[in-house]
Amino acid sequence: MIRTLRALFLARLFREKLLLVAFAVLGVVMWFSGFSTRIGTFWREQRATTVSLAEQKQWLANRTAIDAAAQKAAARLDAAQTLDATRLYAEVDKLARAAGVTPGLGEQRDVTGDQFSVHSLQVTLNKVDWEALKKFYLNLQARSPYISIEQFTLNAPPSGSPLSAVLRVCSVEVAK
Repeated sequence: MIRTLRALFLARLFREKLLLVAFAVLGVVMWFSGFSTRIGTFWREQRATTVSLAEQKQWLANRTAIDAAAQKAAARLDAAQTLDATRLYAEVDKLARAAGVTPGLGEQRDVTGDQFSVHSLQVTLNKVDWEALKKFYLNLQARSPYISIEQFTLNAPPSGSPLSAVLRVCSVEVAK
């Protein structure tokens, strides 16, 4: 087979030989380009997996310390003052109205664990002045550590216009 191909190649004119060699080189370059892309993808995924496994190994190695810290934190909380999802909703609404703002209470998420549950609530404040927003923030801060601000986005339109804010507040409920 190789001898037949060699004889066929040598029987061609010089320009045909150059064209065949150019096609062969082009094919090798295209193959190498695809191969290098696959190798790059493999190495990136391998590196990400290695980092993820190392992080998981560290969490597992520190499990006793994390559990002890969680127990200690839960012991400092007064279980009667912790808020479930419904009480968080009512408390945030009460604090906002006390500050003189009308909140738009939206998406609510709950994450339940063995020792405690974390409830979060999205609060939207539209067309609010700075003093009312500041008062609402201080009202929330006064309820710490039972209510905390997880995320705060402030949209400030041109000077003199009312502000808009989106907050994600969360509370911790100790399992009884």
